[in-house]
Amino acid sequence: MRMRSIRIALGALALGTLVAAATPAVAETVTYRVVLDGASEVPPNQSKGTGALDATYDTATKKLTWNVTYSGLTGDVTAAHFHGPAKPGVNAGPAVTLSGSLASPIKGEATLTGPQAADLEAGLWYLNVHTAQHQTGEIRGQLVRAR
Repeated sequence: MRMRSIRIALGALALGTLVAAATPAVAETVTYRVVLDGASEVPPNQSKGTGALDATYDTATKKLTWNVTYSGLTGDVTAAHFHGPAKPGVNAGPAVTLSGSLASPIKGEATLTGPQAADLEAGLWYLNVHTAQHQTGEIRGQLVRAR
């Protein structure tokens, strides 16, 4: 009788472990609203240009979707990138290049790799908008979750 109770208990434990392991992670959609300006560049510049990034990130699919608007830049946008990993005030290489038309608004999406997703979620990405006069970046903003 005791052996049968042990077998039942072990079976219940195994079933509970299997169910817990099969439970999917909770997906979340994260929103980012970012102000872009020359003061956030490294080093800062005196650009009168301003901009905004509205982005959403789906943690289940790792899809990042963005809408970038800007005005007052010194010229046409020559490139725009998400950079990382980098804390505010630190430069890093491009992680995702915005492609297609770079006229405001710039809309697009990308599926991130695991390391890219981890850096984004840790607040280690920024958006940089480049022009001919400011080849290293005219306006920039750090991606921080909207509250």
